[in-house]
Amino acid sequence: MPHRPGDLAALLTALKERSGLSHALIGQKVNLSKSAVHRYIAGRAVPHDFGTVERIARACGADREELDRLYPLWTAALRQQPAEAAEQAPHAEQTQHAEDVTAPEPGEAGTTVPAVAVPPTPPRRRWRTAALAALAAMLLVAGTAVATRMSLAPGPAPKHLAATASATTTPTPQWISGPTWALPAQPVPSEYFGVTINSGSGHMPGFTTGAVRLWDSETTWSRIQPARDQFDWTILDRLVEGARSHDLPVLFVVGGTPGWAAPNGPLTVYPDGARSAPPDDLTMWDTYISALVGRYQGRISAYELWVFANDPRLYSGSVETLVEMTRRANAIIRAADPKAVVVCPGMGNLWNAEGQQVLRRFAELGGYSHCHAAGIKLHQRSPEDPPETMLELTALIGRLFQEIGVHPPLWNTGTTYDIPLQGHLDAERARDYAVRFFLVGLLARTTNLQRMYFYNWGGTKIPIVLQPDGGAPTEAALAVQQLQRWVAGAQITGCGNGQAVELPQYVWQCEFVVSTPEGNRRALIRWTHAGPITLRAEAGAEAVLRLDGTTEPVSAGANITLTGTPVLIRYRL
Repeated sequence: MPHRPGDLAALLTALKERSGLSHALIGQKVNLSKSAVHRYIAGRAVPHDFGTVERIARACGADREELDRLYPLWTAALRQQPAEAAEQAPHAEQTQHAEDVTAPEPGEAGTTVPAVAVPPTPPRRRWRTAALAALAAMLLVAGTAVATRMSLAPGPAPKHLAATASATTTPTPQWISGPTWALPAQPVPSEYFGVTINSGSGHMPGFTTGAVRLWDSETTWSRIQPARDQFDWTILDRLVEGARSHDLPVLFVVGGTPGWAAPNGPLTVYPDGARSAPPDDLTMWDTYISALVGRYQGRISAYELWVFANDPRLYSGSVETLVEMTRRANAIIRAADPKAVVVCPGMGNLWNAEGQQVLRRFAELGGYSHCHAAGIKLHQRSPEDPPETMLELTALIGRLFQEIGVHPPLWNTGTTYDIPLQGHLDAERARDYAVRFFLVGLLARTTNLQRMYFYNWGGTKIPIVLQPDGGAPTEAALAVQQLQRWVAGAQITGCGNGQAVELPQYVWQCEFVVSTPEGNRRALIRWTHAGPITLRAEAGAEAVLRLDGTTEPVSAGANITLTGTPVLIRYRL
């Protein structure tokens, strides 16, 4: 059947409109400029290789049937174009900044698909611009940033692939639909599930958690050492004892230079007169660290050596001084408490170039050679963005360390400074996002991410409240507790998204091996950021466990509807 001129453009345009993405965001996904994407979709030019058409279509959510339809349309368009009008796809062309756009959010109706099929893009409502920008870049960056340590599980090749291999003169880049890894089975330690304590009362969470971090808990250096020869350990003693009584390892955060130690330094954002500058004389720093570790040897298990080292509101000294402070503190801590973990100063603002530059400079000066782990601040651009958008940030951080040539274990020790200014999420999203915050850390495991500290416990002026100090755990907190029950004693083997793990492109999963009296059993945690999507249970499935504690029996072929609320699928085999 002959194809009319414009058929290729018509299908590409329909895919773009269905996806809700701008030309700029599609360009970010496929490594093309906004103008090139616009020319191809509008039909003003035809790329010389089909791989470019395929990547644009995949970025817009094309399913396999649509990809198969595109190939004859592309060959027809090539024949109908004058030879000089057919364009060679630009090689590694620089992408432009994303324009301000909005796009639909997941609709209410689900789509039933086989477990290995990629469905058409589901109806969607409006999403925030930041979420789309992050997700668009994430799918490109996350796969390539850690490619040397990933084990991919590619889906079936499109039917047209063999037919086009000989005709394509430009190599088509490998296309990876999402972050995917598979490693030898290993447990998820309870300490992975951490929270930052936002209270000086000494109270601890009323739900299961694995570790605590002390900050915004009235424990700045300025409060603990109000004068050169005076220490006040009252609040810190109370917090350390509270953690000990709950058998929770403590990460203590250093920050807030006393005014007497840096009288001319800028004030921090805290009301205790603390300075953001380092002390005028670093022997004052040595004295403080020595007193701190000497008092809590064996009771504080880890030390983060500055709270937010690349934000001038909290640290305004030079990177060179920060490295020297890290070196000195590391030597003191290791001598006094060899079992303690030294976490390098926390780095935030990593969505922007300025924040990244401080991290890079700290690494280039050898700062990470003086600690056991790197403190980083993971968060979405906006609290309303899906937690999975943080994978763009973890991939970026992994790439930075790869470029510099250092690979420290990563501890996520915070969030964005302006989080108290951001509004609350509704109860359902708060629950789902709290659980998926920790699941995203598992998805990013190949970047050496080992700890996740949720910000925070005890406070209420944040988008997701786990438990006010003195109040009851929220639904979000209880869901995080249920997630920990699911993985307790299990060993994780891999995580992935979309076609790379033979699932619809909007579906995420982590796979575990669970030990039972009958032997090892398979278990999957699955969810979608764009549901509902309905899959059919694979052979061996026996039950679906939900975050509310309920269990539903299933058998092979039964429908399992996935939403933004993760579920655990348990298997007999």
